[in-house]
Amino acid sequence: MTRLRITGVDVSMTREVEELGGRYRSGGVERDLFALLAENGVDTVRLRLWVDPYDEDGAPYLGGTNDLPTTVALARRAADAGLQLLLDLHYSDFWTDPKKQTVPKAWRGLDGPALEDRVAEHTAEALRALADVGVVPALVQVGNEITNGMLWPYGAVPRFLDQERRFADADPAERADAFDRLARLLGRGVAAVREGAPAAAVVLHLDFGGANDLYRGWFDEITARGVDFDVIGLSYYPYWHGTLDDLATNLADVAARYDKDVLVVETACAHRPDGPDGVTTIATGDVALASGFPVTVQGQQDFLVALTRVVAEVPGGRGLGHVYWEPAWLPVPGTSWASPAGMRYGDDVADPGNPWANQALFDFEGNALASWDAYRSTR
Repeated sequence: MTRLRITGVDVSMTREVEELGGRYRSGGVERDLFALLAENGVDTVRLRLWVDPYDEDGAPYLGGTNDLPTTVALARRAADAGLQLLLDLHYSDFWTDPKKQTVPKAWRGLDGPALEDRVAEHTAEALRALADVGVVPALVQVGNEITNGMLWPYGAVPRFLDQERRFADADPAERADAFDRLARLLGRGVAAVREGAPAAAVVLHLDFGGANDLYRGWFDEITARGVDFDVIGLSYYPYWHGTLDDLATNLADVAARYDKDVLVVETACAHRPDGPDGVTTIATGDVALASGFPVTVQGQQDFLVALTRVVAEVPGGRGLGHVYWEPAWLPVPGTSWASPAGMRYGDDVADPGNPWANQALFDFEGNALASWDAYRSTR
C-alpha cells in the first residue's frame, strides 16, 4: 500500500452551517469552502457518518445531522475540489466517544452474529453509496474513539482510563471475553472495507493521544486477536490529552511496537479565549491556557506548526499527518452540537449551540484566519 501523506480537516458540519446562512470568505471574497481548503494546502477531508440521526418523529439530531445522503453529498464536493476522503463510521445514530457508544435505534435488541452482520451491512452500504457518485475513500475509520469499545453493551470493553491513565481493574476472563466480542465486530467492519474499497487504509481510532499505557494495553489486546488494520488513529487535544512530548513518545512507540502508520485524526486549539455571546464554550479560561500555546491566532498557528513537526518526526516516516476537527463550524444562529432529540438519544444533556467556534480556523463571521498559513508553510 502506498503511504499516504495527510493534511486534513473534518468539516462534517458544513451542510448545517450553510443551510443556516453561514458563508466563508478569504481576503473579503466569498468562497466555496472546499475550494478554499484545497488552496490552503488541505488534501484530505474527514466526514462522519451516523446511521439514522433523527428521532421517531423525524426531528433531526443536528451536529451536522450526518446521515448517508449528507455524507455522500459532502464527499462528492470534496472530490470535486481534488480532496481525498477519510470516512469516519460511528456505528451509531449520533456522537460516539469513550463516554457513549449507543446502538442505532434499528439495531436495538441485536447481539452476537446478528449485530456483527449489521456492522458489515452498514459499512458495505456506505461504500456502495459513495461509489455510486464516483468517490472511493482513501481511508476508512471502523469506529470512532472506541477506547471503551463500540455498540454497547455487546461491544463494550472494561474501562481503560482511570486517574493515572491506565487500565481500570477488570477480571481477566471478563476482559478477554469483551475483547473477543469487540474484535469480531471490528473484523466484520474491516472485511467489508477490504471488499468494498480494497485500496482504502483501515484506521482504528482511540482518544487521549498522549496516553501510551492506554494505547499499548488496547492494541496489545486487538493485535493478539488478529484484527486487520493499517493505521492507528489518535485524538489529540492539547488541553486534555497531555503534552506534545507525550504525544511524540506515544506515536513513536506504537508505530514501532505494532509496525503501523499513525495519524492524528482529531485535533484543535483555540484562537481566542471566548466564544460567541451567550454560548457555553469548551476551550475557555484555564482549559484554553492548558494547551501551552497563547490563546491567539498566532498561538493557534504555532500549535499547528508544532504538531505537524511532531508527527513528521515519527521514525521511519510512519507519521502520516493530522486532521483538524471542525475548523469551519461557524456560530450561525440555529446550529448546535445537538437538538433536544439528539440529547435524549445519546443520554447526554448540555447547553445547545456551538461550543467550538473559538477553535475554528475562521472568525465568527466566516473570515479565514492567518492560522491557515500553518498549512501552506508545512506542505
